[in-house]
Amino acid sequence: MKALALFSGGLDSMLAIKLITQQGIEVTALHFDIGFGTDDDKFDILKRRANLVGAEFLLVDIKNAFLQNVLFNPKYGYGKHFNPCIDCHGYMFKTALAMLENEGASFVISGEVLGQRPMSQRKEAMAQVRKLANDENELVLRPLCAKLMPPSRPEREGWVDRQKLQDISGRDRKTQLAMAKSWGIQDYPSPAGGCLLTIEGFAVKIRDYLKFDDNMRPIDVAWLKIGRHLRLKNGAKMVIGRDESDNFALLSKPNDKFLPINFSSDIVGAKSFISVGANEEDMHFAASLALAYTKACKDKLYDIYIGDKIFSVKAFDKAVAQDFFVK
Repeated sequence: MKALALFSGGLDSMLAIKLITQQGIEVTALHFDIGFGTDDDKFDILKRRANLVGAEFLLVDIKNAFLQNVLFNPKYGYGKHFNPCIDCHGYMFKTALAMLENEGASFVISGEVLGQRPMSQRKEAMAQVRKLANDENELVLRPLCAKLMPPSRPEREGWVDRQKLQDISGRDRKTQLAMAKSWGIQDYPSPAGGCLLTIEGFAVKIRDYLKFDDNMRPIDVAWLKIGRHLRLKNGAKMVIGRDESDNFALLSKPNDKFLPINFSSDIVGAKSFISVGANEEDMHFAASLALAYTKACKDKLYDIYIGDKIFSVKAFDKAVAQDFFVK
């Protein structure tokens, strides 16, 4: 017997897997990459945590599908910010259920706890998720709160012993922490939203983006997660790296919607970019602002190159940027 698990890498999803692997059931932990969660360099941590509770790990890239099918027109709307949690969960379950045959698995589990999340983990919301997932065969099992819900097919058929599952509800994590301690599980993150869509500052960036461009791609999402973002006077978008890691990310993930703002190689500082199609006034302004985030001399003229244009400018004071940050 084998199950597929929706795996966030958090404690709840680890415990849900442990409850199932302890019953001698093989589990593959599916981490769905929607583009708004874990950074690429953290996937090795997720794999380690999945292995810790006896599961194999599989990364499933659904970034394009999520943007096209879920984010911008959710049937059940958004949470407090730009988070379509019910539709997102439904889409993940639907995808996992569609993978059962190819993965040689019989059912799907998740680490959800009844009443833990105000939008997606209410009984009503879980019923909505089931409809979105097309789970007519009741193959979704939530081990941490199973005893508070009608038995799923895996329980009714005896694939899983319902008596060995849990009846956890609410936001208190004492039971989960006690379970982790009893099993010697120490490698897990502190509880957090995890998804950038639940964070107000990031939701503001998305709304600003969509005012000027309705074609958001995975690379555009990746850039929204990097650097300082500014909207200039005439509508151009400017992105300025915050540190060396930002500089590296912006250069290693080229985005054809932006032009680099180039200057002589002896000027050390942040990498800056401006959106393609920016008018000359915004480019001139961006050239001076880009210099502000370097070690350029403040009273010296520099030649700045943007596309096929050259601007001879001095560096602004950084304070000038305050009125243009997307926030």
